[in-house]
Amino acid sequence: MEYIQLYKKLNHLPSDLKSQVNDFIDFLLNKRKQQIGKKKPKFGCAKGQIYTSPDFDKPLDDFKEYM
Repeated sequence: MEYIQLYKKLNHLPSDLKSQVNDFIDFLLNKRKQQIGKKKPKFGCAKGQIYTSPDFDKPLDDFKEYM
């Protein structure tokens, strides 16, 4: 649809419907921003943020009786 056709149709609407059209356009723009804003994380993006302590595999003192 061309802009001129859209403009002509919009001019023939009463003011309350123009307001609804404006709200709908805002809704569509926000929806589009949300779709663009959602990015999938890439593999390795958390590298260096998660670590384990050096004694992670060391047996716990609480289980000495069972060993």
